[in-house]
Amino acid sequence: MHGRVIFVSAGPGAADLITLRGARALAKADIVLADALADPALQDLAPQARWTYVGKRGFEHSAKQAEINAMLVQAARQHAVVVRLKGGDASVFGRLEEELQALAAAGIASEVIPGVTAASAAAAQTQRPLTRRGRGRNVSLTTAMTADGELRAARSADTEVFYMAGRQLATLAPQLLACGWAPDTPALVVSRAGCADALSSEHALADLADAAPLHGGRPAVLIVGTGALPASNKIIVSPEQAPLTSQSRS
Repeated sequence: MHGRVIFVSAGPGAADLITLRGARALAKADIVLADALADPALQDLAPQARWTYVGKRGFEHSAKQAEINAMLVQAARQHAVVVRLKGGDASVFGRLEEELQALAAAGIASEVIPGVTAASAAAAQTQRPLTRRGRGRNVSLTTAMTADGELRAARSADTEVFYMAGRQLATLAPQLLACGWAPDTPALVVSRAGCADALSSEHALADLADAAPLHGGRPAVLIVGTGALPASNKIIVSPEQAPLTSQSRS
């Protein structure tokens, strides 16, 4: 009799960005197959489980997708509850489809728990709403690099968010300009969003190459367009300073 696989979205960065439902799933796990970027502190939520890190980390050696699929199937045949822990939200550039297909083909039940994706974390980190009343009606989530290793820019929404863009910033800018974005379009780069060492920088699109030395080698998202504009009259308070019982209104 097969066990079941729960895909838990860990969120980007800090362990406390995981959802309550995700934390409860980890507490039930017999084995956890975790992405390389998952915060090691999440192990505290599942001390009873065996932890195996399976990738994936961009531009570095990691388990191939076929290997991960096979490991998931094997784990479900040996354990009652398997957690596949993915960074960000599993359904956003998380290679979720391949793993769901492998489990379905093996007759193994699965569940997906959503989470915070990098675009949301970057917007929260910098207090730059991805949508704006009357001027930012749509958002597009895009990978800077295709599966074939091709760099591809786009202009399909008021706000365009490019994932995994840290090493492509210098070469992405000319392509974005060629797509019709104006040279003075606001561009915001946030690396390691949701982490204690998160870093953000804002640029005119024509000067985006200036961001490359700041964010190179760090997981980064690039926000282009309306969502990169600063919110007016904002006062940023760090999570450590914010009182737990108060709310602020703009």
